[in-house]
Amino acid sequence: MKQPTLPRSFAADQHSRWQTKHIGIWSLRDTDLDGIPILSVLTTLWDQPRWLEAYHLYDQRGSELFEAICGLPEYYLTRTENGILETHAKDIIAAAPVECIVELGAGYSKKTIHLLSEQVRQRGPSIFAPIDVSVSGLLASQTASHRDFPDFDFHGIQARYEEGIAAIEKSLPTLFVFLGSTIGNFNQTEFPRFFRALAAAMGPNDYLLLGADRVKSAKLLEDAYNDSRGITAQFILNVFRNLNRLLGGNFDLAKMRYHSWFNPEWQQVEMYAVAAAPQQIRFPSAGAAFEWNAGEKILVEISRKFDPNRLQEQLGFFGLTPVEHFTDPNQWFSVLLLRKQA
Repeated sequence: MKQPTLPRSFAADQHSRWQTKHIGIWSLRDTDLDGIPILSVLTTLWDQPRWLEAYHLYDQRGSELFEAICGLPEYYLTRTENGILETHAKDIIAAAPVECIVELGAGYSKKTIHLLSEQVRQRGPSIFAPIDVSVSGLLASQTASHRDFPDFDFHGIQARYEEGIAAIEKSLPTLFVFLGSTIGNFNQTEFPRFFRALAAAMGPNDYLLLGADRVKSAKLLEDAYNDSRGITAQFILNVFRNLNRLLGGNFDLAKMRYHSWFNPEWQQVEMYAVAAAPQQIRFPSAGAAFEWNAGEKILVEISRKFDPNRLQEQLGFFGLTPVEHFTDPNQWFSVLLLRKQA
């Protein structure tokens, strides 16, 4: 069957790389985004110290647990960022005259609605192109977008961040939206790699809207990632159930516990699984095994916290110039609007 023509949000040189199995949603040809190569897990579990890449957290159960976390009283991030966007969406859209909004992850969230509403009000018909690895998330986003914003052309992109942003047409004025302080999950290697790729993909009339959580008291941060109901602990430890299912491992969740703390030197919350009793972890398909000794930790996720002024200076080295800085009354969270340098 002949594939439909790619929409105008895609660069011309991308046409041979993308296909559609669902109208309005595009994915890379011959790419399995749901598969987890076992070597990518083993290389981090055998590192010193042991760790995991955070994207393993988000199977269906993990995504449901994270949604529950976002509503917890201790977890201020989601409601604080949403309040900033609700208050300042009009100013953000006025300062970023674009034809297309590209959201990285999250698909169609309550927070994005503020921006889409203002885009329609100020500029009329536009393009909404969310990038997400989950096709089910994109389908839900598409349904909601068609219902609430029929004037938007919906161009869903099923891809990882760097592949998705590279597909966007540079001559199309675009606002790239990256919310939730997701940049805090990038370690010191992933952070510059991501922003180099983003800056290279942006055109001369493009903008970036970036949500970043700020450095604050250790107690406030540690409470946000170790809630009284234990949902964050379930979320972090669920990653091992996911790895067992996908890779045939034998992690025993009854023999591990959750531990998190704010590391002031690195200015990040670190979330660990700690062996409460010794386990021999086996991956039969790879012929690999290791002893997970009692008290030994596996780093599952980090959440870095930022000084917004220093962050803006750092992003300047990637060719991103500050336009506006929005924050909340407590100055707990920052939403930064930046523009690609000419």
